[in-house]
Amino acid sequence: MLGWLALIAVAGFCLYQLRTVVISIIIGVFITALLLPPARLLRSLGLNSALATAIVFAGGLLVFAGLAVLLVPPTVDSLAQLRDSVGKVLDDLHDFTVRLGLDDQQLVTQAREYLSGQGRTITTGALAGVRTVGEIMVGAILAVILSVYFVHGGDRLFRWLVDLAPAAGRTRLTETGHLIFSVIGRYIRGVAIVGAVDAFFIGMALWILGVPIALPLAVLTFVGAFLPVVGAFLAGLLAAVVALVAKGWLVALIVVAVTVAVQQIEGHVLAPQVYGKALHLPGAIILVAITVGSVIAGIAGAFLAAPVTSVIVALLRRPATGATPVRA
Repeated sequence: MLGWLALIAVAGFCLYQLRTVVISIIIGVFITALLLPPARLLRSLGLNSALATAIVFAGGLLVFAGLAVLLVPPTVDSLAQLRDSVGKVLDDLHDFTVRLGLDDQQLVTQAREYLSGQGRTITTGALAGVRTVGEIMVGAILAVILSVYFVHGGDRLFRWLVDLAPAAGRTRLTETGHLIFSVIGRYIRGVAIVGAVDAFFIGMALWILGVPIALPLAVLTFVGAFLPVVGAFLAGLLAAVVALVAKGWLVALIVVAVTVAVQQIEGHVLAPQVYGKALHLPGAIILVAITVGSVIAGIAGAFLAAPVTSVIVALLRRPATGATPVRA
C-alpha cells in the first residue's frame, strides 16, 4: 500500500509539473471525441482517412469563423447601448445614495486610493495573467494538432501504446481505453447538446425581451454548460445583470425566471435522457471536483474536472471482469 501511495504521489507530482501538456492531451481527446464520428461517416462513404480528417477540421474552422463573424458586430453595437444604460444606472445610484445621506464621491476617492496602494500587486497579477494567456495559447495549439493526429490515426497510436504493455494485461488495457473514450465522447456530445438547447431558449428569451448582447449571452450559456452547476449560475447571473442595467428590474426578474425554468427542465428532463444514469454525478461531487480542478490547473482544470470525474466513476463502476462499457 505504501508503495502504491508513493507511486501515485510521484505520478501526481510529475503530472502537475507538466499540467500544460497533460491538459492539452486531454483537450485533444475531447476534440477528437466530437470530430471522430463525422470523420468516420466520411470514411464509410469512401473517403480516405487524410481527406476525411481535412474536411472535418476545415468544417470546424469554418464554423468557428462563422460564429466570430456572427457575434462580433452585434456585440460591438450592443455594448454602446449598454454603456449608455450603465451611465443611467450610475446616475440613479448616485441619487439614491444622496437620499440616504451618503457621500458616494468619498467612496470613489477611497477606492482610487486603495487601487493606487495595490498597484504593485495588480501589476504582478497582470504579468501572471499574460503568462497564463501564453500557456493557454500554446496548450490550445498543441491540443488542436494532437486532435488532428488522433482523428487521422488515433487507433494505430492506441494499438502501439497497448503493445508496449505486458501481454497479459493488453486485453484489459484495450477494454479500459475503449471505456474511457466512450465515456468522454458521450459526455462531450451530451454537454454540447444540452448547452445548445439551453442557449437557444435563453437566447430567444433575451432577444424577445430586447436585452442587449443577447446572442453573445446565449453563446456564453452554451460555453457555461461545459462547467456544470457553476457555469449555468454564472451565465444566468450575467444575463440578469445585463437585463437589469439595460431594461430594469422587471425584465431582470423575467430573465431569472426563464433561466431557472430552462435549467430545471434541463436537469430533470433533458440531461438524464442525453447523459444517461451512468454519467450522472451528484451536484456536491461536481462542485468538489471543479474546486479541486481549479486549484490544480486553474480555469482549464475547472472545465476538465467534471468529465475526468465521470471517467473515474465509470472505471470504478466497471465490473471486475471488465469489458462491459457503462450503459445509460
